Amino acid sequence: MKTNLITLGAGCFWCTETIFSRLKGVITVVSGYADGDIENPTYEQVCSGTTNHAEVIQIEYDPNVVSFDQLLDVFFAIHDPTTLNRQGDDIGTQYRSTVLYHNDAQRVATLEKIAQLSQSGEYEQAIVTKVAAYSNFYSAESYHQNYFTNNTDNRYCQLVVAKKVQKFLTTFSHLLKA
Repeated sequence: MKTNLITLGAGCFWCTETIFSRLKGVITVVSGYADGDIENPTYEQVCSGTTNHAEVIQIEYDPNVVSFDQLLDVFFAIHDPTTLNRQGDDIGTQYRSTVLYHNDAQRVATLEKIAQLSQSGEYEQAIVTKVAAYSNFYSAESYHQNYFTNNTDNRYCQLVVAKKVQKFLTTFSHLLKA
């Protein structure tokens, strides 16, 4: 089986990890930090806003089961790509909307999807998602992995993550793992 990688930032990685891990064709999802200036940053360093890293997830997927276009559909539906460095109450450059492509086909597909969404009128504001070549990725600390699943009593998980997951489940039930 040939797999592909894509690295996506859509705000807090606790939300995006739990959503993408439920998609059929997705093999692994790792929460981490990317597109920054220092090696092996910590959560505290990234949250300080001084490292230029984004909170991201790196997805390994089987393109024979889930297409890159379907991944983009989910990505753009689960966050607001029109807010610069912000998702809801999460504010800072680490929460930016970003697609870090791993090959030219991903770059082209992402730019085409943004153009399509921009022309559709779905968003009142311009899409500000950063599209850039993948350059680095550092896995987040172990306690961030599978955070929603392991911390269902956490207030943020109950108030924010659970709502995003429910919206995803309603909209994309046809893409869920069995």
